[in-house]
Amino acid sequence: MSARTDVEAVEEANTAFYEAMERGDFDGISELWLDAEGGDDISCVHPGWPVLSGRGEVLRSYALIMSHTEYIQFFLTDVRVSVAGDTAVVTCTENILSGGPAEEAGELGPLVGQLVVATNVFRRTPDGWRIWSHHGSPVLAESDEEQDDESLS
Repeated sequence: MSARTDVEAVEEANTAFYEAMERGDFDGISELWLDAEGGDDISCVHPGWPVLSGRGEVLRSYALIMSHTEYIQFFLTDVRVSVAGDTAVVTCTENILSGGPAEEAGELGPLVGQLVVATNVFRRTPDGWRIWSHHGSPVLAESDEEQDDESLS
């Protein structure tokens, strides 16, 4: 494969990961993570969580998140992909809109926005690019623009 084709394939795998999360598709998430060979090496850090290691622990975390999230949507910005041999690194900003269970039947719970910077590491397998590691970290600092706006008030 050419370098450009690898980058496109990694971008597609990364997009599939976030789309599966939005759909609450546990099987889709499971297929995207390394399994069998390399499955014990996988790791995941959700914002505010400790490091999770091994396929079982990582996939349980996604099952837990999906079971407690009624709605989630990711708007990815600042996406950068680097490929070196059989390893790829994607960095991005996850602009997340999510909602928990509704207080009344038939209604969506309150929506919350969150900004997370993420690093997704992929490994090439015979079945395509699979996630080796995900690390999400909340953005707590204000941007320079927000600080400038506040100083003017």
